[in-house]
Parts: sequence; C-alpha cells; structure tokens
Amino acid sequence: MRAVLHFIVVTIVLVIAYLFAWPVSIKPIAWNAPVNVGFVGDFAINNKLESFTKMTLGELSGPEAAVHDAKGNLVASTHEGWIVRWPAGQFEAEKWVNVGGRPLGVDFDADGNLWIANAYTGLMKLTPKGELSTVLTEVDNIPIRYADDVAVAASGKIYFSDASTRFSAKASNSTVAASLLDLMEHSDSGRIIEYDPTSTIARTVKTNLTFANGVAADPSGDCIYFAETGEYRVWRMALSGPKAYQSEVIIDNLPGFVDNVHTGLNGRIWLGLTSPRAKIIDDLAGEPFWRKIIQRLPKALSPKIEPHGVVIAIDRNGKVLENLQSPSGKVYATTGVAESAEYIYVTSLTAPFLARYNKADLLIQ
Repeated sequence: MRAVLHFIVVTIVLVIAYLFAWPVSIKPIAWNAPVNVGFVGDFAINNKLESFTKMTLGELSGPEAAVHDAKGNLVASTHEGWIVRWPAGQFEAEKWVNVGGRPLGVDFDADGNLWIANAYTGLMKLTPKGELSTVLTEVDNIPIRYADDVAVAASGKIYFSDASTRFSAKASNSTVAASLLDLMEHSDSGRIIEYDPTSTIARTVKTNLTFANGVAADPSGDCIYFAETGEYRVWRMALSGPKAYQSEVIIDNLPGFVDNVHTGLNGRIWLGLTSPRAKIIDDLAGEPFWRKIIQRLPKALSPKIEPHGVVIAIDRNGKVLENLQSPSGKVYATTGVAESAEYIYVTSLTAPFLARYNKADLLIQ
C-alpha cells in the first residue's frame, strides 16, 4: 500500500513539474481580446452556403486560394503542393505543376505569370511556359518563415504576407500547427512585404501584425487590403498620395479567424473566416502563464477549427455587403472566395473540393 501511495505522489509531483516547468516554444504576450459579440447583426447565422456544386480535386485536398487566368480557367493551390486548374466549363481539376511545400496564396500578373506564396519555401513564380522559380526566401535579412497570401497590384508590384517571423510552417511540418503557435504567443511578428519585379527590390512595408494573412490589391491601384488573423481585423494600406504606406483598420472584432482577402466585382472585398473564434484564446488573452500551461497539454486539447463555414464581402471602408454561411459544416474551413461574372467559388483549408455557387441564386449582383 505504501508503495502505491509513493507512486501516486511521485506521479502527481512529476505531472505538476511538467505542467509548470517543461520548456515550450512560445513566449506568450498579454493582450486585450475584444468582446466577441458572435454571429449577430451583419454576421447573423444563415444557410446560404449549404447548397453548392462541387469542383472536385481527385485525390488532392485543401484548395486554400483560387484565381482565374486570362482564359477563364480557374487555378488553385492544394495541400499536397500541386497547383491545379479547372478548364472553363469543367468540374474535375487537372494537375498543372507540383511546386513542393504548401502553396497558399496565388495571383496572376499582366504577363500571365502565377505568383505563389508558398508557406514552406517563400515567394515563387510560375511562368506561362511552366518555368518555376523561388524568388524570395528572406527580406530585410529576416527569413520568410510563413509566406501566406499574395496579390499583384496594378503597378505590377507584388505584395505578400509573412504570417509569422517566429514560427516556421516548414519546421512545424504544418501550416495549422505553426499558426496555432503564433496565435497562442501573440507576439505580433507578422509582416507585409512589397516586391518590385522590375528592380528586384523587396522591403517590409508593415510590421507588428499578429499572424498576417490574406492580401488583396484594389483594382484602382491606390491601396491594398490585408488580414490580421490574431486580432480579428482587416487593414487598408494606401499605396500612393500623401498617406502612401500608411494603414488603417477598416473592419475589426470579426466573429471568426479571418483568413484570405480577395477583391471581387462591383467593389466587393471577400473575406474567409476559417473558424469561429476560440473562447479559450480570448479568455486567456491576458494570462501568458496559463497559455504556457495550455501549450504543455496534449495536442488533442489544443483549439480546433470548428466546421462552420463563413465568407463575408465588405466594401473598401469595411461595410458588410454579403454574409454567407454554412453552420452545418457542409462547407468548412473556409478561407476565401474567387468571383466570376456568374459564380463565386469558396476555397477551403482542408476540403477535398471547391464549392461553386450561382450568384443569381444568392441574389448577388
């Protein structure tokens, strides 16, 4: 009996020592989480994303971002490293090029080059002839650890996000794992980078972002938009005029983790909310010590992506124009939208398909 009690006491001491002292990779920073009002008002729950047509990926998954080329083909990045495309009128994707790593953001320039934000390797370029190159792996003497989204501005300059300069997607062997580390730490290490393909000059134009994510260029050429996932908000940055490279928040306190940002038609800027906000992250915002404790618990107890699909359209000043949801999770881990004259295509972090919706059915003009 005494031996059993001794074993129990030793076990308890070891567990306590582990929870309070075992080294973890994060250095949590205290912050003030805005009160989550949830899915009300402009974000009221609806079922508008429940019925859709599947654009299939074969054995592939995770069409994180999608964009149309000049011929009307739809192109997307996938979890397995493939860039795939659906020729106009087809529903089964064809493999185009495997770029390795985890390609996330994609956008075409005026010459037909596809620019790729590859979370594992940096900024890449794929020419119309299929020539692939890695253009940037570091900027301002800081390695690009998590290239997330990319946009080509009217000027031809490339803007992309380095979600976290603290946590490498490749080293974590997972974009989701690295993102959770960054969100739990909340050390504002994300940044937005500008690259000029003509001069080959790259520079950081915005720092101190908590998981810098989606990037979109306004068709007017006068600004870009970018998401700050860890603060539930979207910024607009001027590219010209007296306020060039100054930025301001246009929408904040979103009810979910904002992912990609894409410009659509008729002034729409589409946002994907990958998951509703995690209560534990908000509740422990001001408790760095307890966030370390959480980090030492089994991964099964870490915050999870909830299967509640949400995409939102706003205007350039942050006014909500569209609110489309799938609370049942038929469409899930929603990252953004690619829009054409007739359809919207909802992208996903993990789904084995792209969801297509007829805009007329959704009453989108």
